[in-house]
Amino acid sequence: MNELVEELFKDGGERMDKAVSACRNEFNTVRTGRASTSLLDRIIVDYYGTRTPLNQLANISTPEPRLLVVTPYDKSAIKDIEHAILESELGLNPSNDGNIIRLSIPELTEERRKEIVKIVKGMAENGRVAIRNIRRQVHDDIRDLKKESVISEDELRWAEDELQKITDKHTDKIDGLLKHKEEEILEV
Repeated sequence: MNELVEELFKDGGERMDKAVSACRNEFNTVRTGRASTSLLDRIIVDYYGTRTPLNQLANISTPEPRLLVVTPYDKSAIKDIEHAILESELGLNPSNDGNIIRLSIPELTEERRKEIVKIVKGMAENGRVAIRNIRRQVHDDIRDLKKESVISEDELRWAEDELQKITDKHTDKIDGLLKHKEEEILEV
C-alpha cells in the first residue's frame, strides 16, 4: 500500500476517533434520571467577572443515585454557582445551605424521556455527519493522488473500499453509544 494513502487513513481514523469521543462526551451531558457528575460539565459560572467551568470552582459528588452535591472551594461563590445552575437548561432546582448545594434529580416522565431520546438521536446524527465529512475529505485527497498519478486505478478502488470500512467501523461505534444511551434514558 502507498505510504501517502496509509498516512491519509491514519489521519482520517484519528479524526473519526475524535468525532466518536466528542459524541460520547455530548451523550454524557444528557440527563437520564440518574445523578451523574458529568451532568454539570457544561455549566459555566460567572466568577468575579470571569466565565469559569463549574468543575473548576467546586467538588461535585453523587452520594445517592438521585442526588448531586456541589461543594464550592470558595464559599463566597455559592450564590454564583446556584444562579448558573438555575440558568442552565437542566431543569434542576438547587438547594443551598450556605456551605453546599444539593441537586435532587427528579424522575423523568415518559414524555420527557422520549424528548430526550430525540435529542440524543440528533447528537448521534451530528456525530455520523462529522464522520462522513471526514470520509469525504480523505476520499477527495485519495482522488487527488490518483489525478497526480501517485496511485493506480486499482489502488484507488482498494483505498475507497478500505476508507468505507474505517467509516463504517466509526459509525457503528456511534450507533452502539446511541443504543446504550437510549436504554439508559428509557430505563425506569
